[in-house]
Amino acid sequence: MSLHDDYARLTPFELAFPTDEQAAALVRAVVEEASARGVDPTALGEFLTLGSVEAFVRDTADAAADPTVLHRHGPLVYHAIRFAEEGRRLYLLTSHVARYLAEGRPDGEPKLPAPAGYVQLPQHLVWTRATADAPESVDGVFWSVAPNDLVHFLLVTGLRPDRPGVGVVAIPEGPVRDAGEWLDIEAREEGPDFATDLPGAEIDGLYEIQSAGEVFKLMARCFAYLDGMPDAVERGEPPAVADEGSPGAGPPKPSRLDFSRVTLGAP
Repeated sequence: MSLHDDYARLTPFELAFPTDEQAAALVRAVVEEASARGVDPTALGEFLTLGSVEAFVRDTADAAADPTVLHRHGPLVYHAIRFAEEGRRLYLLTSHVARYLAEGRPDGEPKLPAPAGYVQLPQHLVWTRATADAPESVDGVFWSVAPNDLVHFLLVTGLRPDRPGVGVVAIPEGPVRDAGEWLDIEAREEGPDFATDLPGAEIDGLYEIQSAGEVFKLMARCFAYLDGMPDAVERGEPPAVADEGSPGAGPPKPSRLDFSRVTLGAP
């Protein structure tokens, strides 16, 4: 299986907002409505009560009449908006770094580099089975800090050129002050964290996320690595020629966003 970490791939933010104008329009609508109603849009629960958010979700979702559509799609819109408001901090982990973080604790403190952002994993390296369907490759994880220093994570799966949309797994919020405890937690009751029995996993060196605790652990280690190894973060370079190829084939479509590529630096 081909792993990809050369450049940032098309992100869920770009799928939610194909143009910058669409993102900016919703940000303005959210800010104006939240101000008029006296609610805090950085709090997920309050964000989901906004009429502008519900209208956007119902206009863009396939099942607009579904009463659960806001619950299912709202968290992605929340994280995408927070991502836009906080400077679109996009980090691409190389395969070496992702393996390093899955296997051990890095130096550094798990300080969040921004109130919100997105960590993109190497394509096809980390998998999850959030539903009874076939395993899905994890594209990445959004983070967003809400009031009272609670951090929300959103696991994103299923970014594939042969079908629309993505899969998301909302993770229970956690206090930022506890991030140091997440570095070494044993998230699974049985077996090592991030281990997998997927076919071909031993040959390709794959990993799997089976619990919320593993998301906290991986993200805390990522934040600690960014803190302890600042020289390992370099400005990412998009491919010289974007070859979109045919659906399901060829290199992945690149992101239009600026990104930081996180490499394995010398200790």
